[in-house]
Amino acid sequence: MIIKGEKIRALREERGYTLQDLARRANLSLSYLSEIERGSKRPSLKTIEKLAAALNVPRAQLIEGDVTDRGLSLGDKIRIMRNEKNLSLQELAERAGISLSYLSEIERGTVYPALSTLKRIAEALEVSPTSIMGQEGSLGHKLKALREEYGLTQAQLANLAGVTAGLIGQIEQGKVQPSLKTLEKLSEVMGVSPCYFIMEPGAVDQMLSLMNPELRELLMHPNVQSVLSLVCNLTQKELQFVLNFIQLFKRSDLC
Repeated sequence: MIIKGEKIRALREERGYTLQDLARRANLSLSYLSEIERGSKRPSLKTIEKLAAALNVPRAQLIEGDVTDRGLSLGDKIRIMRNEKNLSLQELAERAGISLSYLSEIERGTVYPALSTLKRIAEALEVSPTSIMGQEGSLGHKLKALREEYGLTQAQLANLAGVTAGLIGQIEQGKVQPSLKTLEKLSEVMGVSPCYFIMEPGAVDQMLSLMNPELRELLMHPNVQSVLSLVCNLTQKELQFVLNFIQLFKRSDLC
């Protein structure tokens, strides 16, 4: 994300404001505003919102680049998209089915939501999950979100999986990619399939969109979802047994 310092200056001068006038309206120091206009300081999203309000323009007008740029945090992306759709915190929270306080914490960056929550927020904003998840959809972020959802520290997860806490930290930060063996250990501890960590964000949605409506409706049925949830946690041996049983059933049905 790049802040358009020259744009801020142009809008200020267009309105006949001095640096001191705009600094007072935005509740910023004169020197800080001057540095923003010169491009030597990169303001926070909160400061951008103050400037946009003081200049009576949309926030997007002061920002160069899409809100999915890596320079923006997850909370910043959600807040910008929410404001662009003229939704209050309360309205978005209700649409996403989460509490107002929880959404507020997400936007402030004090908590990291589970992927299921992120998907509900994306749906409420009428955008694809990838547009707000970005790097948050990486293996490391998925592991961190799931770990925190279970209330585990890095040390506790490491102990359960038989690895070092340092390795967990490096995986979550994206500094190292775990081996398949490590990924399987982590998956077993967290009660998910290894596929959960390696599938790209939105991959499931993309697969569903390619299916015919009848099949898609069948897969979304609660009973089928329950079966799929069980299948995700099967071992290779258990899954092979289920597949063999299905083949046997189909053969007997044809007789």
